[in-house]
Amino acid sequence: MADVSDHGIAVAKVSADSFRTDEALLHAHRHDYHFFVLQVEGVTITEIDFERYVIQNPSILYQSPNQVHRALKVEQLEMYLLLIKDEHLHPEYLTLLQSISPVKPLELEAGDLPIILQAFSLCTGLYERTADKLYFSLLKDSCNTVVALFLSQYLKRTTPPSKLSRFETIENAFARLLETQFIAMKRPADYAQQLHISVSYLNECVRNVTGFPVSYHIQQRIILEAKRELYHSDKSVKEIAALLGYDDYAYFSRLFTKIAGMPALAFRKKTVAH
Repeated sequence: MADVSDHGIAVAKVSADSFRTDEALLHAHRHDYHFFVLQVEGVTITEIDFERYVIQNPSILYQSPNQVHRALKVEQLEMYLLLIKDEHLHPEYLTLLQSISPVKPLELEAGDLPIILQAFSLCTGLYERTADKLYFSLLKDSCNTVVALFLSQYLKRTTPPSKLSRFETIENAFARLLETQFIAMKRPADYAQQLHISVSYLNECVRNVTGFPVSYHIQQRIILEAKRELYHSDKSVKEIAALLGYDDYAYFSRLFTKIAGMPALAFRKKTVAH
C-alpha cells in the first residue's frame, strides 16, 4: 500500500497468511488506483460494492478506483495483486477499463491461466530489482502487459460492437454515459438528448436489454455512490446529498430509503457494524 502511494505501482504475491496478518484487507475499503487480482488457488469470499462473490477456481478480478471492497474469507490461497495509478496505465488501456467497469470476477479457461501467471511472475520479479537500469520503465511496461491480458479476457467474453443489436448498442452508450454523468444528469431526458434519441426510444432500448427503465438505472447508480460514501466517509447524509447533486435533502432521504430499503443512517450503522 505504501509503495503504490509513493510510486504509483505495487505488485505482490500473497497467501492466506498475508490476509490474516493484514487486518485492513478484511475491512471494507477503497483506493484511488486500479486493482488487478489473479487468484491461482484456494477459495475467497469477497464483497464488492455490497455484493458478495465466491471465487473457488482460477479467476481474475478487476476493481476500478473508488469501488468499496473487502475480503470476507480466504482459504489455501495463492494470489497475485497489481495496484497501479492512472498515470502509469497505457492511455488505450485506461480508456478500455473505463468502458467496461464495473465488472465481476471472471473464471479463467484452463488455457488462459499460464500466460497471465507468467506475466505476473515477471512483474513480481522485476518489482524487486530496484537497482536495474531502466527499472521503472521495465516494471511499468510489464505491468501494462498484465493489464492488457486482463482486458483481453474481459473483452473476449463481451459481444463485439459489430454483433450488437441496435438496442444493445444504445444501452451500452447509455451505461457509459451514466457512469460519468450520474451526478450532473438525473433525468432520462438528459441522457436521451445526449444520445440524440427520444426518451421513449431510449427507455425501449434499455428496458429490452436489462428489463428495467432508464430511471431505475439512474437511481441505482446514485444510491450506490451514496452507499459508498456512507460506508467510507464521515460525511453527513445532508453532505452526501449535496455531493450527489441534491439540494433537496428530504427528497434524497426518501429516495435512498425507497431504493436501499432502509434509511441512510440505518444503512451506515448496519454496514459499519459488519
